[in-house]
Amino acid sequence: MANAILPALAGNFLGQAPVWYKQTIIAFLVLNPILMWTLGPYLTGWILVLEFIFTLAMALKCYPLLPGGLLALEALVIGMTTPDALYREVLGNFPVILLLMFMVAGIYFMKDLLLVTFTKLILGVRSKSLLGLLFSLVAALLSAFLDALTVTAVIISVAVGFYGVYHRVASAGTENAEAFGLDPDEGLHREHLEQFRAFLRSLLMHGAVGTALGGVCTLVGEPQNLLIARVAGWEFIEFFLLMAPVSMPVLAAGLLTCLLLEKTGWFGYGAKLPRQVRRVLEEFSDAERAKRKTPQQVALVVQGLAAVLLVLGLALHVAEVGFIGLMVIILIASFNGVIDEHQIGKAFQEALPFTSLLVVFFAIVAVIHEQHLFSPIIHAVLAMPPDIQPSMFFIANGVLSMISDNVFVATVYISEVKQSLDSGAITREQFDRLAIAINTGTNLPSVATPNGQAAFLFLLTSAIAPLVRLSYGRMVVMALPYTLVLGGVGLFAVSNWI
Repeated sequence: MANAILPALAGNFLGQAPVWYKQTIIAFLVLNPILMWTLGPYLTGWILVLEFIFTLAMALKCYPLLPGGLLALEALVIGMTTPDALYREVLGNFPVILLLMFMVAGIYFMKDLLLVTFTKLILGVRSKSLLGLLFSLVAALLSAFLDALTVTAVIISVAVGFYGVYHRVASAGTENAEAFGLDPDEGLHREHLEQFRAFLRSLLMHGAVGTALGGVCTLVGEPQNLLIARVAGWEFIEFFLLMAPVSMPVLAAGLLTCLLLEKTGWFGYGAKLPRQVRRVLEEFSDAERAKRKTPQQVALVVQGLAAVLLVLGLALHVAEVGFIGLMVIILIASFNGVIDEHQIGKAFQEALPFTSLLVVFFAIVAVIHEQHLFSPIIHAVLAMPPDIQPSMFFIANGVLSMISDNVFVATVYISEVKQSLDSGAITREQFDRLAIAINTGTNLPSVATPNGQAAFLFLLTSAIAPLVRLSYGRMVVMALPYTLVLGGVGLFAVSNWI
């Protein structure tokens, strides 16, 4: 019996993931307790962080919730952190969890309006360079007033809608090609699919980077912005003006980078919408417009009004973002007649796996916190001359945000700096400069990796990523020029203009 159970258990472990991947995860789980005993918790903590990053990098092989969750559970069992520490991390980031649970689901109910709007945009703008610039600019503007995760959810929803239209046509076969405005002998070939994937990948990345460009500007742009502003005592306008010497030059440089990448085709950008796919989308748009009767038009109006309330609610910060998302769900579902539990449940399918992954991520963050992995870096920077402290804080925050959650990095750094201010070790003017460096450092260079920002991690683990072949490695490569430009311009601005 045992001879039959063990092979079955080995086969079931992580399902269809490659054998080498399963063996690697098992090796991690076996080695960590040994390393904890021999090297101590500090070095083992850094090794655990690298192991978790590996699971993120291999997200297309296996959803990181499972291997990452096993690593997090082991960290709890061997005492690298505690359930109470994990609970405190989750509680501190509860607004982000609420946002994922309800706002992403709320965007699902607006997908028809989004698909109509962005179809008009994509079909109306023939220039790919201009289209990429518009995606980045719109994402930046929205992220300055909304949360980056909300904006990313919108972009993902649009991309999924476009891919769904293409797939519907491609699955119909060449015998039905004429119904979609195609030459039966031409059809949609594999090279068109690959080009279409590259087209969507570039728009997704431009939009994701745009959320970072806009998110750094305002108090509500990113969760850590609000945290830093509360500690520093800054209001909305004051926050914007203090960040402007860094955020505005970076925004301009980021948009110019977008145009350059589309013109040159470097780093995987520049792919245009295939002519055949454009005809499919135009045919689909015309067909949908013809089928749209009064009930469907009213449904779009309801979604539009809910979108206006969403923007106003988020911009004025009348409530936590997640509660505003729940309001959107209730309003749209009520007035558009969505009353079936299973129909409503579909809206939550995209968000809840990522919410679970984020809780696992907080367990790794709890290890970082409990083992004080970042403390030596903070103390070393504070020991430097005051004139170079902002630049070094920007660099240290940027590098650590590429590895860990930028909200956590900002929390740790602003707390340490506030303690230095309260003790009289630094002046209020120096505190403001360091706070600006912390905010920009955690927001800008962190675009380098998907684990640097929750919006990027959400994109990597979303339904669209495997469809357009957007892997961890490809995201890092496509983000590289943005990382260099945003990080370089940001560092120059922090060094010279604050």
